[in-house]
Order: sequence, then C-alpha cells, then structure tokens
Amino acid sequence: MKTLQSAAHTCAALSCAAALLFSAHSAAQQRMYKCVDAKGKVYYTQVPPKECLGMDTQEISRQGRVTKRTEGALTPEQEAAREEERKKRQEQEIAAREEKRKIQALLNTYSSEKDLEEARGRALKDNEVAIQESEKRIAGAEKRKKELDQEKEFFLKKPMPPKLAQDIKSNEIEIRNQIELLDAKKKQVANINAKYDEDKRRYLELTKGTPASASKSAAKK
Repeated sequence: MKTLQSAAHTCAALSCAAALLFSAHSAAQQRMYKCVDAKGKVYYTQVPPKECLGMDTQEISRQGRVTKRTEGALTPEQEAAREEERKKRQEQEIAAREEKRKIQALLNTYSSEKDLEEARGRALKDNEVAIQESEKRIAGAEKRKKELDQEKEFFLKKPMPPKLAQDIKSNEIEIRNQIELLDAKKKQVANINAKYDEDKRRYLELTKGTPASASKSAAKK
C-alpha cells in the first residue's frame, strides 16, 4: 500500500515538473524579441539574434505589448550626452530647491509690506551710522596727519626717528583704508535699496493680498 502511495506521489511530482517545463516552453514560444542592428535592419525572433548583441532590445508579449526593454551599449558620445543631461537635471533640481528656500525665507521674514519697508529703513540707518563712523575716523586720521607733518619738519636735515616714520606710514594706511570703507558704505545704499525693492516685488507677487499665514502654508507645499 505504501509503495503504491509513494509511486503516486512520484508520478504527481513528475507531472507537475513536466507541466512547469511545458508552461515555461509555451511562454518562451509566446515571447518575441525585437531589435535593430547597426545597419538599421529590424529583427523579430524568439531568441535575440547575434546581430543585435549590444543593441537595444524589446521583449514583446503574444498580445503585442512590450514587456521588457534592454538598453544596448552606449557610444562614448551617447555616454557623454547622458551624463550632461543628468548634470543638467541635477542643477535644475538644486535651483528649484534653492528658489523654494528663498521664497520660504522671504515669507518667514516679513509679515506685511509695512514690515518689509521698516526693515529697509533699519538697514539704511545702520549703514548711515557706519558712514558717519568712517567719516569721524577719517577726520581723526587727517588731524593726526597734520600733527605728524609738523613733527616731520624738525627732521628735514637729519634722519627721522624710526617711530615717527612708522607712525606716518600707519597713519597713511589708516586714511586709505577708511576712505575705501567709506566709499563702499556709500555704494551700499544703492545695494540695500535694490535688495529691498526686489524683496518687495517678490513678496507682493507671492502674496497678492493673501494673508501672510496662508502664503506661508502655500510655500511649504
């Protein structure tokens, strides 16, 4: 009895294996491969032909649908073009993230147009204070220069003391640096106004009368 059962199990297993092999064979028979060789000739075969080795290949089902695509080897030019396209997409994604960050920062910084104008006023005031400070330092350095020039008069016909020579040199450097700083601060006025003009333009463009809280929520999406 056990022998008969074992034989039945063996037969069932063999039948199952045969069915699987037949099924796989049938599926293989139902598959088609499409490819184009280097000369442009199109092939439809059940097995990818050697002429298409390294070329793009499509696996097509019995219903005519493409079920799988296998890319062929790329030429150095194609590789370079693909890498260039990848870098371009990456740069665009970085630029998009940076733009979103700037928008969010703008909306987080200002709650209204009035708030923005007040910030402009503070920036201009701080810059004006820096201008006045440079002017005071220049005036002090110019006064010190006159004193040093008077001291220098005593040494027209004899060697100048090293300390006096060093003081004169340091004074000249101080005046030059403060004049350059003053010029930069005066030019900064235009830069400050340009920055806040652009911030205002973008802020109004983003809000368009929308409450600040709603605008910030929209920017986070």
